[in-house]
Amino acid sequence: MPPAARTPGIRPIDPARLRAALFAEWRALVEFTDAIDPARRSEPSGLEGWALADLVAHVGGGVEAVSRWLALPTPSDKPITVEQWAGGTAAAAEAIALMAAELSEKGVTPADYVEDTVKLLAETSDTRITVTRVGPMRVADMLVTRLVEAVVHADDLERATGTAFPHDRQALAIVTRVLADVLAVRAPGHSVEVRIPPFAVVQCVEGPKHTRGTPPNVVETDVRTWLRLAAGRLTWVSAVDDGTVRAGGERADLSPWLPLLG
Repeated sequence: MPPAARTPGIRPIDPARLRAALFAEWRALVEFTDAIDPARRSEPSGLEGWALADLVAHVGGGVEAVSRWLALPTPSDKPITVEQWAGGTAAAAEAIALMAAELSEKGVTPADYVEDTVKLLAETSDTRITVTRVGPMRVADMLVTRLVEAVVHADDLERATGTAFPHDRQALAIVTRVLADVLAVRAPGHSVEVRIPPFAVVQCVEGPKHTRGTPPNVVETDVRTWLRLAAGRLTWVSAVDDGTVRAGGERADLSPWLPLLG
């Protein structure tokens, strides 16, 4: 039986669970990056033009940005959505790379900012509007973006170091669902069912809607492959060829909408 029809959008996330997942993922990043041998910091990160030290510094900068944004005056413009943020990150890529290099030279790590930021957020309302690099956002939505970045970059660190990252399970679940919902917003419809067990199922892409039984167009993949597709770390063709994506049906090609971040 297919999921009940709903208006495409990012599903509501319980604020307490979101914060708990974010803080757990940030703290896992602190432990993971602190354990990296300093001799390895000059190794490639897997991201073009970035050494491992740049990636570590960028992760720290992603945490530090929260306190910097919250210190600025409340913007008056209409807040943007998480989906709009996801589509606007590429425009800031050059500035992000420059900042990562600067922070790397200073030896910045997530440990420099995580606990102070957690304390600051304890006094910050989810409904407040804050500045972000891409545009004004509700704090609750801004924290979703911080969690997406934390999980994606934790996976980057896993690939760069060859060491499995101990993701918070709830963090993985939230980010998987958020990115699946972004796809459903970008490609509205009911002709393709996308399954990312055990965390998400969405229907998307215009075309005939199935009403019972197995849908004619199905895409299924694992969580890490989904993260890498969504973030542009892996191409659709490569994932289908190596079997980490199983796609069946004439409409089961998501490549026109990938990556989702950028």
